Amino acid sequence: MAAKKAPPASDLPKLAAPAQRALAGAGVTNLSKLSRMTEADVMALHGMGPNAMTSLKTAMKASKLGFAKP
Repeated sequence: MAAKKAPPASDLPKLAAPAQRALAGAGVTNLSKLSRMTEADVMALHGMGPNAMTSLKTAMKASKLGFAKP
């Protein structure tokens, strides 16, 4: 039997399910991909709220990343 490969580890913070689905639907799987989006683009995703944005900003700052400029 072939062993299943584990999905790559994500550096995204733990978020509420709607925010996780919003990011997954947009193809965002890590902070590097998130940094290619503007803050307004992320907030426009259905399911993204202020608490999730606060967590994302904190994680991005810790990784020395930021949102793309509009």
